[in-house]
Amino acid sequence: MSNSSTRHDGRQPDQLRPISFEAGIAPHATGSLLVSFGATRVICAATIEPKVPGWMRQQGVKGGWLTAEYSMLPYSTLDRKPRDISKGRIDGRTVEIQRLIGRSLRAVVDLKKLGENTLWIDCDVLQADGGTRTASITGAYLATRLAVQKLLDAGKLATNPLNDSVAAVSVGVFKGQSLLDLNYIEDKDAEVDFNVVMTGQGQFVEVQGTGESATFSNDQLQDLLKIAQAGLENISSQQTAFLAQQLLKT
Repeated sequence: MSNSSTRHDGRQPDQLRPISFEAGIAPHATGSLLVSFGATRVICAATIEPKVPGWMRQQGVKGGWLTAEYSMLPYSTLDRKPRDISKGRIDGRTVEIQRLIGRSLRAVVDLKKLGENTLWIDCDVLQADGGTRTASITGAYLATRLAVQKLLDAGKLATNPLNDSVAAVSVGVFKGQSLLDLNYIEDKDAEVDFNVVMTGQGQFVEVQGTGESATFSNDQLQDLLKIAQAGLENISSQQTAFLAQQLLKT
């Protein structure tokens, strides 16, 4: 890491923002919570639909399916963000993030154990201050785990289809310094920007990285991955503690 100076919000370069989870935010979903990474706040809901997409039936694919939708509410940003429906199409960024959330969750879900069900993951950003996609993935796993437990308790699933946990975090280079969990001020002007998705067992699911306004060296790459892994281990521990508390209530 280039130096140990503090950031504008008082954090150390390798320090996460305060993270919190609030369960049951959407009572009609099978499982839901509000996830907060600092000022970034996302409602994540998992809903089971007792059918599978037509293409699965046509192709004779066994098991279930998992898909994700993501949106930023108009008032989530400093300037009002028009809804996609008002533009008549989903923008490219939204499509990219939806696919990333879906891939991340499917990496830890055994779809055959899901039965002939579709698990819908909905992530709606209430307030955006950087890292909305990584907060969405982190919260989406927890919403899915809560939904699965409800189905197990009701006898609607024979076994738990989740084989691991999953979480995500951003890292980047801002003013020449490697930082963990970038907020908006850092993210918008970062020279290098990464999103890292990892399972609880420490396996990478996806690494998205780009030099926004600069190139990066192999040493910088390794530094970013190192602080991302440490941050994700911390997030995974917080997920585990939250679930332990919630599942005691069931």
